[in-house]
Amino acid sequence: MDVTLRKIAKEFGSTAALHELSLDIRSGELIALLGPSGSGKTTLLRLIAGLETPSAGTVMFGEEDAARRPVQDRRVGFVFQHYALFRHMTVLENVSFGLSVRPRASRPTASETRRRALELLDFVQLPGLGGRYPAQLSGGQRQRVALARALAIEPRVLLLDEPFGALDAQVRRDLRRWLREVHDRTGHTTIFVTHDQEEAMELADRVVVMSQGRIEQVGTPDEIHDAPASAFVHGFIGESVKLPVEIGQGIIRHAGRPLGLRAHGRGASTLYFRPHEISRIVSPGEGLSGTVVSYRRVGGLRRVELALGPDDGERVEIDIPAGEQVSTGDTITFRPTNWRLYPEPAADEGHRPLEVKYA
Repeated sequence: MDVTLRKIAKEFGSTAALHELSLDIRSGELIALLGPSGSGKTTLLRLIAGLETPSAGTVMFGEEDAARRPVQDRRVGFVFQHYALFRHMTVLENVSFGLSVRPRASRPTASETRRRALELLDFVQLPGLGGRYPAQLSGGQRQRVALARALAIEPRVLLLDEPFGALDAQVRRDLRRWLREVHDRTGHTTIFVTHDQEEAMELADRVVVMSQGRIEQVGTPDEIHDAPASAFVHGFIGESVKLPVEIGQGIIRHAGRPLGLRAHGRGASTLYFRPHEISRIVSPGEGLSGTVVSYRRVGGLRRVELALGPDDGERVEIDIPAGEQVSTGDTITFRPTNWRLYPEPAADEGHRPLEVKYA
């Protein structure tokens, strides 16, 4: 089921939660809505579900305006962060609930409802637990029950709001892999909300990065990480180093020193790059040069903190091979190999990158 959002806006009183955003979600996609708290991602999910009404714009399911259908007829499966299971019902009764409250004309028989609920418990790898109550299950098991209940109604769209946020790290990792397998087997159009970039990048076909009620970028995990469309995305996804620079006569300078990088435009900008995307240089008078303040091992790399300039006030962190030895007080000169420039913004220009090229 395709889901199309057109100029969706949402206001709560005088506060704008979403600002006329548009998004096309293809049938069978697994989409992540990623952003910090307050970015509007859960509000957008609730609008798709019909739990909120947009102040403006339309939500389309296929060729149909979803607003014309009441919530119970949209066939949307919703999985909440804190499970929202009925504590007084058994696991089997929880999974069966969506089928048992259907209008009489479309409600399966009691035996058919039980059969489908048991099949779903097998599907989510909880066979034999139908007689237990939610309090007798672990957090990961409860979330599997919540997903089984959402799948029981045969949803056209599956929505998940921070589905693993209440679980510990190892359980989250296990359930992420499992959810991707479930999605690939069922083929549902699936939209999930998260503030965890690792979760979004591992699970999603495409990631929708949101900030302050707006969509900053939509793309595959590789596109989001390797070609960020704004300063916000560059700073939010992965690790980034940012430095104030000046552009003049096609040359980028930091604190008056040319970096050996070229760009169009002129004036104040911010240079962004990843800590590992650098090369050591020995060219006199060019590059970023700093004094080693500290260093530590990070996996197969050595993370080095450098103080730039004589006053020791500006610091950056870069990665060098773990086998390369450094000492406090050493001088390292380097140049970014993959970088982007974002001009000092006007209030509405959104930190979009300048066109850049290597020297």
